[in-house]
Amino acid sequence: MAEAAHAITTGAVARRLGVSPTTVRSWDQRYGIGPAVRANGKHRRWAPGDIAMLEEMCRLTAAGVPPGEAARAARATHGGPGAAAPTGPPQNRDAPQTPQTPQTPQTAQKPQTPSPSPSPRGRQPGSGNGLPLGNVTPECRGLARAAVRLDGPAMESLLEQVVRDYGLVAAWEQVMAPALHAVGRKWASSDDRYVEVEHLLSWHVSTALRRRAVTSPGPFDATNPVVLACVPAEAHTLPLEALAAGLAERGLPYRMFGGAVPVEALIAVVRRSGPAAVVLWSQARSTAAHALATCVADTASGVRGARTTPLVVLAGPGWAGRGAGTGFLRPTGLREALDAILHLYEGLGGGGRRGRGEDPAGF
Repeated sequence: MAEAAHAITTGAVARRLGVSPTTVRSWDQRYGIGPAVRANGKHRRWAPGDIAMLEEMCRLTAAGVPPGEAARAARATHGGPGAAAPTGPPQNRDAPQTPQTPQTPQTAQKPQTPSPSPSPRGRQPGSGNGLPLGNVTPECRGLARAAVRLDGPAMESLLEQVVRDYGLVAAWEQVMAPALHAVGRKWASSDDRYVEVEHLLSWHVSTALRRRAVTSPGPFDATNPVVLACVPAEAHTLPLEALAAGLAERGLPYRMFGGAVPVEALIAVVRRSGPAAVVLWSQARSTAAHALATCVADTASGVRGARTTPLVVLAGPGWAGRGAGTGFLRPTGLREALDAILHLYEGLGGGGRRGRGEDPAGF
C-alpha cells in the first residue's frame, strides 16, 4: 500500500523514461509490463517497483534485445504482482500476440558482424518508435530506439560496444549509417519533427568515430596524407569522420578539413600538403562539383622536377549519375574506400601522376 501512495500516471512515467505514453501502454497490453495497481480498477498508476521494471525494459530494448525477450527479462528481474507474466490474453489488446523466439543475450559471444533481423510483418512496439528502419540488425534497432527517447547514455554505451565487438566498418555500415538514414527520412517527411533526434544521434555517432580515431595507432608516415573534405555547400561530415577513423585504425596519415571547404582553400591544401589522395564528399547532386574534382586532380605539389598530383576519390551519392567524368576513383562503400587507399599507399614509390581507377558508383 505504501508503494500505491507514490504511484504516478502513465503520462508522468513516460516523460520520466523519455518514451511516448503509447509505447508504455503497448508494453502493458502486448507483453504484460503493467502496473500492480489501477486506480478505480481501470486507470494505470505506476509505483516505484513498476517503474523499475519499465526502466529495465528500456535498457534492454536500447541494447537491441527484442521487446518480447526484454519484457520476460524485466519481469524476471523485478518480480511481483505487477510484474507477473499475463496468464491469458491481455485486455484491450489491439493486435494478436505472436510467440517470441528466444534470443541470445547481448552479453553472450557475438559473431564477427551483426546479423540482420528477419523482415518484420508489421511495426511492433519499440521496433524503432516509428522510424522507417526496414530489415536491420538488433543493434541498429536498439540505437534508433535510444535516439527517439533522447537517451544519450544508452546511445554512447551501445555505440562503444558495437565498435569494440564488430569493428569500425561493420559498426558503421550495419548500425550507425542505417539509423542515421532512418532518422533523416523521418525528419524529411514529418515537417521538421525529429530534428532533435537527428542532432543528438549525429553527435553521439561523431563522438564514437572520433574516439576511435584518437585511440588508434599513429600513422606510419606523416607525409603525403589523405585529405578529407566536403565540397563547397556540403555540410554532411559523418561519412568522412567514419573514413578518418578507418584510416587511423590502419595507421594511414590523414587531414580532416570538414564541411563546406571553399575552392581556394582546398587547392591551397593540396599544394601545401602534397596529399597522396583527396576524398571529396558530396551528399546530393546539387552539391557535386565536377569542375572542382578535375581541378584538384590536376593540382601538382612538390619541388620542380618531382611534382605529383593526387588520386581523387569521389565519395557520396551526389557523384552518382551523369557527367562525373572518367578517371576518378568512386568506391561503393567505406570498406572499399579504405581498401583502395591502403592499396594506393602500398604501391607508392614511383614519381609523377598517381593512377586513378574507375568505378561507376559512389558510396
